[in-house]
Amino acid sequence: MRSHEITQKLPVHNPDGTLREPGWARKPVQVYSREGVKAPKIRLKEWDYYLVVSGDLGISLIISDNGYMGLCTVSVMNYKTASSVDKAVPTLFPMGKFKMPSDSAAPGISEYKNGKVQISFEVREGRRRLFCRYKKFHKGRDFACDIILAEPEMDSMTITTPWAEDKLAFYYNRKINCMPASGWFEFDGKMHDLNPSADFGTLDWGRGVWTYDNRWKWGSGNGVVSEKVFGFNLGYGFGDTAAASENLLIYDGVGHKLDDVTFEFDPKNYMKPWKWTSSDGRLEGDFVPVFDHATKVNIGVLCTDGHQVFGKFTGICILDDGTKLELKDFFCFAEDVRMKY
Repeated sequence: MRSHEITQKLPVHNPDGTLREPGWARKPVQVYSREGVKAPKIRLKEWDYYLVVSGDLGISLIISDNGYMGLCTVSVMNYKTASSVDKAVPTLFPMGKFKMPSDSAAPGISEYKNGKVQISFEVREGRRRLFCRYKKFHKGRDFACDIILAEPEMDSMTITTPWAEDKLAFYYNRKINCMPASGWFEFDGKMHDLNPSADFGTLDWGRGVWTYDNRWKWGSGNGVVSEKVFGFNLGYGFGDTAAASENLLIYDGVGHKLDDVTFEFDPKNYMKPWKWTSSDGRLEGDFVPVFDHATKVNIGVLCTDGHQVFGKFTGICILDDGTKLELKDFFCFAEDVRMKY
């Protein structure tokens, strides 16, 4: 099993810019800094991505600084009608001007604001506040939200991944599942209140220098299983993952590490049923899509072909102590993305 767990606080980088210790951690013990990156800063990518799911609706908010381009993106997805509204505000060559935080857990604010949109992510002990106002977002109506994600003491997936072909390339990533969501959002003239016993948020916090052409798979979901909060993070496809995979089950706040996970699907039709399997036999089941949130961009050197597929998973997950959890129509997503940038 490829599962080197990092437990001691240490810098992400060696003085020469290579990764000090590839592997995974339950807490963000690795210490990241832009100064430790020795690759050209125009290649450095930093982003905060939040997804909040409430019944048939999902909201994603992103602030990203990709060196030569920044993007602040707001999406509202309706899983019942299989539709979405997606708006993005680009910025050329932010190159650190967004002042993205170097610590995923430290108190502080990530913020972007112009005449059209304001997005802010505020981190405080035990909670995260997501605020957004986007003018004339849909049918001339504004989108707005003020959401609190509770962050109780619990495990999360933090991983540092190198690339064998480029010693200065790296990916430092934290995924937080199982954050109960409260507050509200307004979309298409309607107010929606969030229920923290049923609605949850996920954070994808990434800092890294990647090679140019990569393809990856990612899956994530949150909910309640046997009266306890359950979530998972699954992923594979790029970088040198010899030290660790990023596959983790979280049950009642405790992480349970998996080995390799594979998604079997039809890349010509993402709406066909998928099959998920793990090499250690601890996650097996079927994923039935309800909505393919697809994006495709081709503007020269920047190319994206992505399918974030939302649906329902039915199968089994086995915890470290052998406890078997049976999931039935558990709402989650799996994505297949190829990106050149």
